[in-house]
Amino acid sequence: MVLSDRVARAPKRDTDSRDSRDSRDSRDSKQPRRRSEGPFGGMNQTFARIREDTPRQPFRNPRHNDRDQKDRGKTDGRRIKAMKMQSSLASIPYGQRTRTKASMTELESFGQLDLLPTLKSAISDEVLKGLVDIKPTPVQRLAIPALLGQEIGRRRSRVDISKSGRQEFLLAAETGSGKTLAYLLPAVNALKEAEAADVEISTYREAFERQMAAMREPGYEGPREFEPHPTTARPRVVVLVPTAELVGQVGAVAKSLSHAVKFKTSLFSANVSAKVIQNSMYSPRGIDLIVTTPHLLASMADSDPNILSRISHLIVDEADSLFDRSFSPVTTSILDRALPSVQQLILCSATIPKRLDSYLAREFPNMIRITTPNLHAIPRRVQLGVIDVSKDPYRNNKNLACADAIWSIGKDAARHEGSVPGEIEIKRIMVFVNEREKTQEVAEYLVSKGIDAVALHRDTEEQRQSEMLESFTSSEPMMAKLSDSPEPAIGQSRRSLPNTKVIVATDLASRGIDTLAVRHVILYDVPHTTIDFIHRLGRAGRMGRRGRGVVLVDRNDRRDIVAEVRESMYMGQALI
Repeated sequence: MVLSDRVARAPKRDTDSRDSRDSRDSRDSKQPRRRSEGPFGGMNQTFARIREDTPRQPFRNPRHNDRDQKDRGKTDGRRIKAMKMQSSLASIPYGQRTRTKASMTELESFGQLDLLPTLKSAISDEVLKGLVDIKPTPVQRLAIPALLGQEIGRRRSRVDISKSGRQEFLLAAETGSGKTLAYLLPAVNALKEAEAADVEISTYREAFERQMAAMREPGYEGPREFEPHPTTARPRVVVLVPTAELVGQVGAVAKSLSHAVKFKTSLFSANVSAKVIQNSMYSPRGIDLIVTTPHLLASMADSDPNILSRISHLIVDEADSLFDRSFSPVTTSILDRALPSVQQLILCSATIPKRLDSYLAREFPNMIRITTPNLHAIPRRVQLGVIDVSKDPYRNNKNLACADAIWSIGKDAARHEGSVPGEIEIKRIMVFVNEREKTQEVAEYLVSKGIDAVALHRDTEEQRQSEMLESFTSSEPMMAKLSDSPEPAIGQSRRSLPNTKVIVATDLASRGIDTLAVRHVILYDVPHTTIDFIHRLGRAGRMGRRGRGVVLVDRNDRRDIVAEVRESMYMGQALI
């Protein structure tokens, strides 16, 4: 055996040898680099050359090394950005999705739930009045039994109780899936059961009836005023939402339940005057459930800390927003003061961002997570189209492309008359931009092209926001006459499109608002994250309806991300 003449030398690392080979190959461009050391390359070695298995790189001509290096750097950079964008959501295993989907079939109707008879009748007579074939949605089939502690079929509701004796739940379901009713029904059911077992309330009612009977007697000269109700300024159920529009939306469902179940509900937001809020909170008849925003509730609790002293059910709707950005300090301060008396803490969201996922794992380790099979997936009933603005006839003019898309929708709708001859249904369209400064610019341009458009952003007054969204949240069809040809306003085009209404908005209008009438959504700007994709496209196709989204892409936008989202929507997969 012949030993190598390099036995006495220190062995070089593989990386050094590869580097030297690469430099030698680059000097001699005519000789291609050897892809392997041959069948006898392992002989005459004095140390173990153990390397991790790495994917074999394809052979590249050394003459293209510099150009390939630049292109590879660009591709890697874009891939890293795409991965960061996709990783903004917490992943849900598909095995869990499959098991959840199989367990939902065990609950077929609201009649199987352990709810009060008045609540069951209120579902069909008040909340879902006029609908036929009423069945629970997927999130309602999963969440209501769990919140009630009810066993459905072979599925037993596992409830972990924290050290403080509190139940903690996270309801995560896609937009427009019925989460509001999923958490209100169990909360109201518990509210009425606690009211029936409350000795203080029973004593108050007896004293109230005695005083009423005495006041009916002739010659009564006693006091005409009643003692305050035990629940005055001490609500049992509190629902927190981020905006005044959601206060009205969630409050409408709670009000409809209160008509049949008989409990006191109040809505507090910037649209309500301070005097009305004070009269409702300190009403002698008491208060059971309030729907409000965190900042308003925190300001009320600062003046009267006892407002948070009897809360048994605290519900945080749109938790991904209320635990992020400007809402987080206020929301956490309310939780800190209210949690000692809370029996059930319920968080609801259409998405689970990784920041929220980490916060809940740290602060509420016993929280039960109830997720639907289609979480983080845009419904397949929503179709996504792409307009390449960089090509003719737009030539990177997004305003022109947006107006052209709206005109196409309006013209297509004009071909189909409504049920009444000579009338046509007005299409309500939402246009989403990334920056609030852009909303006014886009709205003014659309108006100049004969389109009825208004801008909605955080600087818009609360009252004006409610007025603008009122027609978009109503499921009633809006009709227009085909012969209508109103005089154009100053700065408006001679051509007009009377059968469309457009709101140009930021993400302010994309969170939780039940835009049942919206069938078309235009993404003027490509969203920054998949979370924004889900919320914006979720404004269309709600409650089983079909919808369509259009995204405008120019040369500066992330085309690869749009392609990935479109493919995931087509396949019915989650955006994770």
